[in-house]
Amino acid sequence: MGTVQGGALVNFLADVVRWFSDPANWQGSTGVPTRVLQHLNLSVWPVLLAAIVAVPLGVQLGHRRRGAFLAISLANIGRAVPSFAVLVIGIPIAVYYKLGTFYWPAFLALLLLAIPPMLTNAYTGVREVAPGIVESSRGMGLTERQVLRKIEIPMALPVIITGVRVSAVQVVATATLAALIGGGGLGRYIIDGLSVRDFVEVFAGALLVAALSIATEGVFSLVERLTVSPGITGRTKMVDTLNIRKAGLGV
Repeated sequence: MGTVQGGALVNFLADVVRWFSDPANWQGSTGVPTRVLQHLNLSVWPVLLAAIVAVPLGVQLGHRRRGAFLAISLANIGRAVPSFAVLVIGIPIAVYYKLGTFYWPAFLALLLLAIPPMLTNAYTGVREVAPGIVESSRGMGLTERQVLRKIEIPMALPVIITGVRVSAVQVVATATLAALIGGGGLGRYIIDGLSVRDFVEVFAGALLVAALSIATEGVFSLVERLTVSPGITGRTKMVDTLNIRKAGLGV
């Protein structure tokens, strides 16, 4: 029994490899490059608008050291709304106002999904900056705007970027649902495969979504590494330690 099951798994994986090796799956309007671009188009704009709205709001609330109830309540409401329900409700609205049958409902659902982590992390990151550092900077004559721009935001940047990264990964993964209402993207492989019981195509689509989510995670990790001060992340301390060890070894 185990040998039979193992052989079936090997055959299935071989079929998946053949699916990815087939040039027909990489060309035309249903090819992987086109579907990836569609998926990115579904994902990028909600994340961008959420960052424009949620990050400044969270930063301001954190700087003022108040508004925690508002920030947390908004975040919890956004998390509580099922993305699929927003998709379904948005379809008749989009049709009535002639906005299209899938893009704007998907956009709204993904926007509501993206806002909470960004808002919460921006608020928490600025709010948790050590009060002593903030008061010292004020004592040195910095204005409130300078305190926010030169002290609080740079120190909170790792937490802020983490919120954006979490939102982006969630949006990329959830954008798959757009295929349920006739949208494009990588979710089409999953929906179309299920409709004809082609589980190789379903698995390939899920694999592509997972790969794109991992790539999104990697991009934001690189952004964090390039934008956050090494002193805040501890990289400076790590480099100094390595240099000391090299000096001690006579390297």
